[in-house]
Amino acid sequence: MTDESFAQLFGEKKISRPRLEPGDRISATVAGISGENVFLDIGGKSEGVLRNPEPAADGEPLAVGDTIRVFFVGNRGGEMVFATSMGAGQASLQEIEDAFHAGIPVQGRVAGEIKGGFEVRVAGQRAFCPYSQMDIRRIEDPDEYLEQTLSFRVMEFSGNGRNIILSRRAVLEEERREQRRRLEETLDEGMRVSGTVTSIRDFGAFVDLGGVDGLIPISELAWGQTDRVDDVLERGQKVEVVIKKLDWERDRITLSLRETLENPWDRVEEKYPVGSIHQGRVCRLAAFGAFVTLEPGVDGLLHISKLGSGRRINHPREVVETGQEITVRIDGLDLEQKRISLIPDDVQAKDTDDTAAERATPDQEPPRATSPSGSLGTLGDLLRAQLERKKK
Repeated sequence: MTDESFAQLFGEKKISRPRLEPGDRISATVAGISGENVFLDIGGKSEGVLRNPEPAADGEPLAVGDTIRVFFVGNRGGEMVFATSMGAGQASLQEIEDAFHAGIPVQGRVAGEIKGGFEVRVAGQRAFCPYSQMDIRRIEDPDEYLEQTLSFRVMEFSGNGRNIILSRRAVLEEERREQRRRLEETLDEGMRVSGTVTSIRDFGAFVDLGGVDGLIPISELAWGQTDRVDDVLERGQKVEVVIKKLDWERDRITLSLRETLENPWDRVEEKYPVGSIHQGRVCRLAAFGAFVTLEPGVDGLLHISKLGSGRRINHPREVVETGQEITVRIDGLDLEQKRISLIPDDVQAKDTDDTAAERATPDQEPPRATSPSGSLGTLGDLLRAQLERKKK
């Protein structure tokens, strides 16, 4: 290499100090700690000092080698000064105004609830945070924010500090944008993840996955029918879910809780062989028959043609009603279509009952067929009772 080409390369390679403007946020590495001063390596052989250091994300004190996100405050006495937020401790009113202009979060204590929002104390100064700016979700219990020290963005600073309006929502939205970028790189459909239930709705439950919310539709809560979401989940509950669908463009993530549970159909052939007798509950009536729940997630069908004990009926409601417990026999299984055909337990026992009635002497009554609980009797008994009432 010639002297000229070496000099040219050396001239092209410049070691430059990063050009930062107040309010810029960067990642920095803790290079050293001395008392209350935390020295940062910000790349390019440049260093800075962190003011008002806070614990790391896991709550532990900062340590050499930690990587943290910091805001550039400005140059003070030849030093590049950074902060994770401002307004803590003995911060001055000027620093709050600087935070307003630079877009740096401030620390504030929620002192109380007032008309339209919350009173927040920042460095001894009274500020206001509207309800709509306290959280990214609907506020269900305002008391849970009281006496908490939180990060806020200063949205308005006027009257020499007499009018300070804050937004915690702006800080949370920025954090979630960063978290979302990381999650977009790591989440995949079919993945099993952990989250926290943040909201209960009639149609399902929203779950925070650590930066984005996903929805568990009510149909994905359990293998059986679920009428109320809060029968299964509650706000604040930790859950494991499976990602059913990711749609980053529409900001929709569909989750499933039931896919983390054992599928009851995996053992249907073993638990419900053809000919076996079981107790079930009528869960739904249709014109063609009655659906009977054998266990959560496993329903069978009693066809209307099997319900009349040989007599023609127009609708299953003439014999059974929703919520009624009955005894049924397994008549057929279709595991591929997840279908179970049922017949009343007394259908195969009908001939035996008739023969016993013929053998009974005039002063004896034929034995009455009853359900295992001894309470409702067979479907044939129910039908005969319905017909007797109609005759009267």
